Amino acid sequence: MAMCSEDRISTLPYHILCHILSFLPIKEAVRTSIISTKWRYLFASISTIEFDRCLLSGLTDRNVDSFKNFVDRLLKFPDQVSLDCFRLSDGISWNDEDHDFDVSGWICAALYRGVKEIDLHLDYLGDVLTLPAVLFTCHSLVTLKLNAEGSKIEVPSDVCLGNLKTLQLRNSVVDGDSINRLISNCHALEDLAFFECFLAYARELNIQIPSLKRLVLDFDVVEYRDFNYVLLINAPNLVYFQYTDAVAEGYALSNMKSLEKADISIYRFDSSDCETSATHLIRGICTVRSLSLTIDEVLFRSCLLPIFGNLIEFEYRGLGFNGRETWLVEFLHCVPNLKTLTLNFLVVAETQWKVLQMEVASCLSFHLKEIKILNFQGGTRMFEMISYFLDNAMVLEKLMIGMKTLSETQQSTVFNQLLQLPKSSKKCQVKLTYEERKAKLIERLHTLNAAAGFRRRGLNIGC
Repeated sequence: MAMCSEDRISTLPYHILCHILSFLPIKEAVRTSIISTKWRYLFASISTIEFDRCLLSGLTDRNVDSFKNFVDRLLKFPDQVSLDCFRLSDGISWNDEDHDFDVSGWICAALYRGVKEIDLHLDYLGDVLTLPAVLFTCHSLVTLKLNAEGSKIEVPSDVCLGNLKTLQLRNSVVDGDSINRLISNCHALEDLAFFECFLAYARELNIQIPSLKRLVLDFDVVEYRDFNYVLLINAPNLVYFQYTDAVAEGYALSNMKSLEKADISIYRFDSSDCETSATHLIRGICTVRSLSLTIDEVLFRSCLLPIFGNLIEFEYRGLGFNGRETWLVEFLHCVPNLKTLTLNFLVVAETQWKVLQMEVASCLSFHLKEIKILNFQGGTRMFEMISYFLDNAMVLEKLMIGMKTLSETQQSTVFNQLLQLPKSSKKCQVKLTYEERKAKLIERLHTLNAAAGFRRRGLNIGC
C-alpha cells in the first residue's frame, strides 16, 4: 500500500492552526514559518505568548535588537487576534540595562489586544515595581498573576478590574492601603491568593467579596514586621481558605457557611490577647468540613473552642509541646462527626496518654473510621497514643502508620507490636507506609518557626 503524503494539517481552518501553535514554545512556533507560504506569518496570530529564560539563552549583543524588533512585531502589529495569555517567565528583567527591554510596552501591547490572562515573573526589580496604570483598568483581564521577587507593588489610585476572577501575588511586598484599594475594585474575584508575601503598613485587611471561592493569605513571618492588623473577611461563597501568619491583632470572619476546606498555620509573637485573637479566627471557620491546623504551643490552652458540627476531616500538625494530648482529646469533643483524623507530630517523653481520665469523645465512639499517624519513630509514648485510639475508637476501619527513619526489620517489629494491641473495633486494619521526607515543607515551617522567635523542637512534617 502506498504511503499517503497529503498534508492534512495545512488544510485545517486558520483559527484551528493558530490554536495549535499556541501550545508550542514561541521559538518552535516561529520555525513553522518555513513549512509553506500559508504558514509564513501564521505564528504572528497565536493567542498565547510566553517569553522565558530559554528564549534569551542564545541572545548576543548582535542579535538582541533583532529580538526586540521581533517582539514588537509580534505584539504591536495591527489586525492581530486577541490574546488569551501573555506570560513573562523568570529570566526576563524589568530593569535590564544590558538589553533595555521595553517590558512595560510589551504589557501595554498585550492589554491593547484584549488579553485575558497576564502572568509576570520578573527579576531585578529594585525596591518598587511600578506597573503600567492601564493594567489596573483593563476590562478584558480575567487572570492576573504577579511575582515581584521582594519588590513593593504600587497600585494606582484609579483601579477598575470588573471582570478579573483570579488575582495572585507571589514573593511581593504589599501594603495595606494598596491591597485594600485593589481588592475593593475587583468585584468578580473568585480566586485571591498571596503566596509568601510581606504585608507592610497594614492596620486592616478588608476582604468583602461575595463572589470569592478561594482565598490564600500566606504572609512571611519575620521579626521586624508589624502584626497589629485586623483581618476582616465577608465571603459567603468561600469554599477554600488558607492562612499562614503570626496571630494578628484581631479577626472578624462572617458568612463562612459555604467553607469546605481550611488550612490554618498560625504562630505567636508576644501579645497579651494572642490566644483570644486566635480563638476568634478558629470560631470564624467552625462550619468547615475539612481542617488542617498548625499551631504554636500556647494557643488555645484556656479559651473555649466552638463546636465543629460539619467537620469530618481533621489534620493536626503540632509544633511539639507538653500537654498536647490533653488539648487534642478536648478538641475531639468539639468535632462530634469526625471521620478521618491525621496526626503529624513527635510525641515527647513528657506525654502520658495512658493516664488520661477524660471522658471519651462521641466521635471516637460513633463516627471515626480512619486514623493516620505520620512521622512514626517508635517509642513507648507513641505506642501509648496509638493504644489510646485503638481502645476508644469503636467503629475504626483503618489505622495508617507512616514511618520515615525505621529499617525494614524495625518496621516488621513495629507491625507485629501494633497487631498485638487490643482493638475495640473488629473491622480495624493496620497498615504501615514508608514516607519520604518533604524537605521543602520542613524548611518552610522551620523558617517560620525560627522567624517568630521560637526554639526548634524536633519539628517533623509528614507527606
